[in-house]
Amino acid sequence: MVPVLEIRDLHASIADKEILKGVSLKIAPGEVHAVMGPNGSGKSTLSNVILGHPNYEIQSGDILLDGQSILNLPTDERARRGVFLCFQYPTSLPGITVPNFFRTILKSVRGKEVPMKEFKAELKEGMKLLEMPETFLKRYVNDGFSGGEKKRNEILQMALLKPKLSILDETDSGLDIDALRIVSEGINRCKSNDRSILLITHYQRMLNYVVPDFVHVFADGRIIKTGNKELALELESKGYDWLLEQAGIKI
Repeated sequence: MVPVLEIRDLHASIADKEILKGVSLKIAPGEVHAVMGPNGSGKSTLSNVILGHPNYEIQSGDILLDGQSILNLPTDERARRGVFLCFQYPTSLPGITVPNFFRTILKSVRGKEVPMKEFKAELKEGMKLLEMPETFLKRYVNDGFSGGEKKRNEILQMALLKPKLSILDETDSGLDIDALRIVSEGINRCKSNDRSILLITHYQRMLNYVVPDFVHVFADGRIIKTGNKELALELESKGYDWLLEQAGIKI
């Protein structure tokens, strides 16, 4: 089976500083992979590089989507091919209403205008699943939103776009218990046999809701250990220092 995402010995830098130092990873269709690690380990850099952020320079290695390299593709083309990034800090777009924003991105990804009746039905269904009141339809994107509202709005995008690969960069950051549950339930509803998820997080708590097939520990710009959900529980109780020491990484 061809992986949805394959990263081969990827090295990347920003401002002449190497951040990714040989990352290799395969994600099959329908799999959920969690990446955990301490601050400054390069987790968010990995998500930005997969999406083709122009500030990062690739030294060597490759990123393949469905077996084809995407290194030379711009960010918008990677998105059209089915890669979605849920931001840790979503940007506010004053003056652009939620419905107008979603209809525009759906047209861009699907390559054609979505009929209004169909669009409204999809949007309202997604909002209902995420317990978003219809007052959202009159608001500007992320403008004045709470942290939980911003994250729900991101998962709503994911639900509408139905990407083959969703990268969730610390989606649990800043969420209270109720918001975490709602957002996690939204993520679970987006899962399917042909849609994969790369979940980047500091903490095990989100993995109580979104159960990963694999857990990868990221440190010093590379994966230093891979396991299952039990590894996340071990990290919760013991922290990262023991793994960093095993890998010869200075604490």
